[in-house]
Amino acid sequence: MFLYLVQHAEAKREEDDPARPLSDKGFRDIKKTAMFASGLDLRVDMVFHSAKLRGRQTAEILAETLKPTKGITEVDGLSPMDDPAIWAERLISMPNNIVLTGHLPHLGKLAALLLCGDANKNVISFRMAGFVCLKKEENGSWSLQWMITPEIVPEGLKV
Repeated sequence: MFLYLVQHAEAKREEDDPARPLSDKGFRDIKKTAMFASGLDLRVDMVFHSAKLRGRQTAEILAETLKPTKGITEVDGLSPMDDPAIWAERLISMPNNIVLTGHLPHLGKLAALLLCGDANKNVISFRMAGFVCLKKEENGSWSLQWMITPEIVPEGLKV
């Protein structure tokens, strides 16, 4: 199983729009990283996202590009302050390759919990619109495979 953790793309400031939709830069960044990731021939079964607008918009762009076989779904447990143990437990029995589109500090805590058993460790420096790929090994342990950020994707990539 591959797990792709994606921090939502840049959103507008709350003062500019209380709903906090993606900014123009956010749309460009997530399209750019999604296109790059699609070139890696990822097999994605499902994209899950938080209830926040910026999470949903990020997930919709990912779904358009990565074409998950089982679609896109809003779920609980992906909000910024949610307990990472919720998803750590759910992932034990999931056989599918999935994308979790969420927020910090939750994604960082989930990654730390999966990789080293301690949600309070700082093991990955997430970036908005960035992908982190984790692999669940046959023995149930997790390993970091790769990370993509908008800054490392070539500017000439068509989006």
